[in-house]
Amino acid sequence: MTTPRDLMVIALDAASGRPPGRGELSLALAGAELIDLVAARAAELDGDHIVPAGGPAPDDALLRAAASVLVREEPYESVDDWLWRRGRDLSLAYQAALEAEGLLTRQRSRRLSFRAGSEPTLVDSPERRSAADRLTAEEPVLIALAAAVRIHDESAVDSVDSDGSADSVESVDLPDGVEAVLAALGDAELELAAVRQRRDVEQAAFGQVLKVPAGRFDPAEDQPQALAPAFSGAQPVSSATP
Repeated sequence: MTTPRDLMVIALDAASGRPPGRGELSLALAGAELIDLVAARAAELDGDHIVPAGGPAPDDALLRAAASVLVREEPYESVDDWLWRRGRDLSLAYQAALEAEGLLTRQRSRRLSFRAGSEPTLVDSPERRSAADRLTAEEPVLIALAAAVRIHDESAVDSVDSDGSADSVESVDLPDGVEAVLAALGDAELELAAVRQRRDVEQAAFGQVLKVPAGRFDPAEDQPQALAPAFSGAQPVSSATP
C-alpha cells in the first residue's frame, strides 16, 4: 500500500471519527503522492519546486499516473501548484480505485434512508489492517497527513499540531522533502478554508439581496462568482486566474 492509499483508507474508516471534507482530503492525497514519488526517486524537490527524476515508474497505478503528469520543463511546478492541480477530485479517484479492487463497498445509510444512494464502507482486508497498523505505530508521515485533514483520533495525532505543519512532529526525523510538502499542504488547507468562508459570506449576502422586491434587478446578473467547489480539491479562482 502507498501512503495516499493508506491515508484514504484511514479517512474512510469509521473508527477514525468525523471524515474530512473532500477538498481537504484531495489536497492531502496529492501531498501524499508527492511524498511517495520523492521517496521512490521519481521526483526531487529543488526548494519549493518539483523536478522529475530518473527513478523507476511506481508499481501502483494511481501513483504511476501522478508521476506521468509531473511538469518536465522549466520552470518546474511548485509544490503548491501541484497540490491544487493534481488534487482536483483526487479523493474520488482513490475511492473509485478502492471500489474497483473490492476494498470498498456501498451500503444504504440508515440516517439517510429517505434518500437514494449509499455510503462507502471499507471491507475487512489486509490493506485496511495494514493502514490501521501504520497509524497505530505512529508513522510520522502518515500521522502528519492525518492531522492535516483533521482525522479525529487523538491517540494517533497527539504528537502533531492541528495545522499539520512540519514543525509539529516532535523529535522525529522526517524523510527528505516531507517538511516542504507538509508546509505547502498546511498553507493550501488554510487557503481552501478562506475561500469557503468568503464564498459563504458572498452567498449569504446574495440571499439577502434576493429579498428585495421583484423587478429591481436580474438575480442571475448579480450572482456571486463561484470560488471553489465545496467538496473538491480544485484550485480557488484567486489562484487560477491571471
